[in-house]
Amino acid sequence: MTHPEGTPTWNCRRNCGIAVAMTAMTLALIGFALPAQAQTLTVLHNFGGPPPDGANPFSGLTMDAAGNLYGTTGNGGIGNGMVFELQRTKSGFIFRPLYSFEGGNDGAMPSARVTIGPNASLYGTTVKGGGTQFPFGVGTVFNAQPPPSACKAALCSWRETILFPFNQGTGYGSYYSEVTFDSAGNLYGVTNYGGKYNHGEVYQLTPSNGGWSESIIYTFGEHDPSQPVGGVVFDQAGNLYGTTRFGGAGFGYGAVFQLTPSGQGWTENTLYEFQGGADQGNPQTSLIIDSSGNLYGTTPWFLYGNDDGGTVYEISPSGGGWTYTLLYDFPSAYEGAGWVSPVTMDKDGNLYGTTSYEGITGGVCVYGCGTVFKLTPSAGGGWTYTDLYNFTGGADGAIPYSGVVLDSQGNLYGTTSIGGTGKNCNYGDEGCGVVWKLTP
Repeated sequence: MTHPEGTPTWNCRRNCGIAVAMTAMTLALIGFALPAQAQTLTVLHNFGGPPPDGANPFSGLTMDAAGNLYGTTGNGGIGNGMVFELQRTKSGFIFRPLYSFEGGNDGAMPSARVTIGPNASLYGTTVKGGGTQFPFGVGTVFNAQPPPSACKAALCSWRETILFPFNQGTGYGSYYSEVTFDSAGNLYGVTNYGGKYNHGEVYQLTPSNGGWSESIIYTFGEHDPSQPVGGVVFDQAGNLYGTTRFGGAGFGYGAVFQLTPSGQGWTENTLYEFQGGADQGNPQTSLIIDSSGNLYGTTPWFLYGNDDGGTVYEISPSGGGWTYTLLYDFPSAYEGAGWVSPVTMDKDGNLYGTTSYEGITGGVCVYGCGTVFKLTPSAGGGWTYTDLYNFTGGADGAIPYSGVVLDSQGNLYGTTSIGGTGKNCNYGDEGCGVVWKLTP
């Protein structure tokens, strides 16, 4: 299994080889249910079946208005990852491979969620490929859309178009970095590296003459935070928000930033610098924003030896400034919670996410196979943590990196990077990952 280069080293202590096996397509309805806690987990798809199935989904899922699910795998397809759909039917879901990356100019190894664009097609990024840098390229922004005419075969590959190939001159490195649209149809994202100090950039892609033109709206400077990750989110006023893994003039443990548009371009404001103490640091996921303009994010197991397990935090506008609040601190233990996913908020203000470690240990799960959690705000202040599900590392999967999506009935959907029953990848008994549904 190939992990994206930006994955912290603690996520690769379990043998991060390269899966070159041809993996998997299975047209199947819902597989089997595994009870856990007060929830029921159902595996919707096991990766690692006959080609061109995928393997090892690092990213979360995207749900359209009809309840269909879309995602990517970092490996499999024809060897370089793929885009897939789980099409909702009356009796369950049908897995459909949409596009398999060839690893050349079309890109390779997607590691972020896809975004549904104004034309209802899918937009995303790849970590490799694109052909602009020897030997494989340093990633792309792509669009995948259905064939122009009705497909008469059982399976029809979607068309893929490269909107922009990254290069070292204009920024590169799109680990876990999804894209975001504004109301005018422009697309925004981040690169982990690039610019004068190689601290990363925020870019805009604008539709132009049947194609797309790129502009760098902000380059992080010498004393700025560095290595933006995850992507950016808009508020109602058109400001952009994101996180960086490192940097900040004070501490160097990463930051939450705001970009404000003006007639002269965009102005960066650092809203919060992580200090490496109780707040831990090195955020590596996207933010979400609520209707009041509050931002929510996570940090992983802390990388610098403080034996901290990871956090969920809130950054709130207050008195002309911004206030940091620690919502939950995962228990301290070696490797702690591991990777803590981005959080998702339901209509009642509850937060949901996953951890890559914690939970059940043993077998392939040295530090735990991962969990699904819920944080509930209390009337008197504070948040209550609920462990919704502990992955076992067997048929239900293990080591989720992705966040979750919710449907209108309150069901949760997500992926695990390994585990399940699929065997057609380089991980043998560890499995190639699953798509799962958790029912309250």
